[in-house]
Amino acid sequence: MPRAGLSHDAVVRLALEVVDDGGASGYADLTLAKVAAKAGVATPSLYKHVGSLADLRREVALIGVQEVTAAATSATVGRAGSDALRALATSWRTYAHAHPGRYASTQVGPDPEDPADERLREAAAESVRVVGAVLHGFGLPDERLIDAIRAVRAGFHGFFVLELGGGFRMREDIDQSFTVLLDMLVAGVTALGVPDGAHGGVAGAGLDHLDHDTAGSHR
Repeated sequence: MPRAGLSHDAVVRLALEVVDDGGASGYADLTLAKVAAKAGVATPSLYKHVGSLADLRREVALIGVQEVTAAATSATVGRAGSDALRALATSWRTYAHAHPGRYASTQVGPDPEDPADERLREAAAESVRVVGAVLHGFGLPDERLIDAIRAVRAGFHGFFVLELGGGFRMREDIDQSFTVLLDMLVAGVTALGVPDGAHGGVAGAGLDHLDHDTAGSHR
């Protein structure tokens, strides 16, 4: 039966329902046909309210980024250093479990040149600022901050994707493994805050060598 009062916002809400219903692949599998079916209308009827599937996907991603950022902000306020980083990780993991499809929508960066992505760029920038504020608590120099943000994000995201996708099937406790991951990330971020000359000996040389070898791989 067709939904009464269909509007742009109503279509976006229905798209979010479709994404949530689809689990971890809900965002990747989002189509206008699925949204139209949930609305009880023919697919062409949606074009009165959204310009395209790309536009609808962008709206879903925007909401996902805003929700993740709000959760991270709430979790980290009043915290610093490793405590803040652990709280950040836990907030993201909680969101990923509650809304795996929406979480997936937050992982595609907005096009820096596309005017249609302006609101998503602003939301993504705010999310980066929250993470950057957490990592600044480790005393990182500005030139190391983006590397640290990317490394932390990659560590979190890799764990979430494997966990949600059934990649951890051994009997050992997954929460304990997540704690170990956070311990490793805290140690790594802390090391980035140590001046290069303070590493000393072979260890310092090894870190410098790694920096040179991977400088281009972070882009």
